[in-house]
Amino acid sequence: MAGADTPRTKVVVKVGTSSITTEAGELDDGAMLKLCGELAETHRAGHELVLVCSGAIAAGLPTLALPSRPTDIGTLQAVAAVGQPKLMERIGGILSEHELVAGQVLLTPHDFVQRSQYLHARETLRRLLDLGVIPIVNENDTVADDEIRYGDNDRLAALVSHLVGAELLVMLTDTPGLFTADPRLDSEASLIEEIAEVDAALEAVAGTSGTPRGSGGMASKLAAAKIAAWSGVRAVIAAAESPSVVLDAVEGKPVGTVIRPRLQRLASRKLWIAFARGAAGRVIVDDGARRALTRDGRSLLPAGVRDVDGRFDADDAVEVVGEDGRPFAKGLARVSGDALRAIAGRRTSDLPEGIPHEVIHRDDLVVLP
Repeated sequence: MAGADTPRTKVVVKVGTSSITTEAGELDDGAMLKLCGELAETHRAGHELVLVCSGAIAAGLPTLALPSRPTDIGTLQAVAAVGQPKLMERIGGILSEHELVAGQVLLTPHDFVQRSQYLHARETLRRLLDLGVIPIVNENDTVADDEIRYGDNDRLAALVSHLVGAELLVMLTDTPGLFTADPRLDSEASLIEEIAEVDAALEAVAGTSGTPRGSGGMASKLAAAKIAAWSGVRAVIAAAESPSVVLDAVEGKPVGTVIRPRLQRLASRKLWIAFARGAAGRVIVDDGARRALTRDGRSLLPAGVRDVDGRFDADDAVEVVGEDGRPFAKGLARVSGDALRAIAGRRTSDLPEGIPHEVIHRDDLVVLP
């Protein structure tokens, strides 16, 4: 256990499919043994752990004799249903050899939007940790739709970090961290050891790399690190194969790429709006509306809307853009894009009956830095 001078840290560890499977798509037992050994070592040092583990689809492929990852959602969900218990059985079995108990928790990012679901998930995870259990969290691939298509476990891990009040998010991958360029293409690329702020330049460096067995890539991990930073959580992107990588990250030793947490934090719902939902369109507003949103904390009204870009439905996420063309906020629209085009610029008293008075309510709006 941790000594008197060693603080107890709550850690979320995320491992991707490519780090725990072979090239053939089967579970890599050596990698699984190492991962669970890392968790056991860190747990013995007195720290609390949550594992967010991808790999259900990859684990199910060999059992169903499928040569490659399917592309249709129905088959992917069926494969995940077969693979998830296989994945959990192996992780639980290895952890039991270290006298640790694993508990399965299946979530989707939608669990972070509904307040009641959010509170239930938080209570379950906290109670598992209180009991000394290592929760094994995965996206609920058997019922997910968009998430299963795009791979959201990196973002899910960041949201779980906020959910459990973690101090650290460790994202294990098949590279040592974030580089100044793609090291596979540029021999001069060097490891970025620390990031104070995730900006557009870094996101461009991260690109869209990934592997056939996985669904994410460095861009997804950097997006997750941004969510963690806005949750006040330190994030580390590091190689899964590095010895004692989890405990080294907890103890602050040089490992991978470290992303510092921000002093200003966002609530869970606004984290989801800002970073975990893609924007379906853009709403261009005048300077008066911009001041009302950024300075006065008001809702966006139709009178302040100058133009609408893209096709979106009510409840979709949209960017709010100033007259200079730069997005400064993001929120959930209460009307569709077509409906908004018809009422843009109108005063509230002139709106047709049944049309919401707010384009975006302030509770559904996040002002971006």
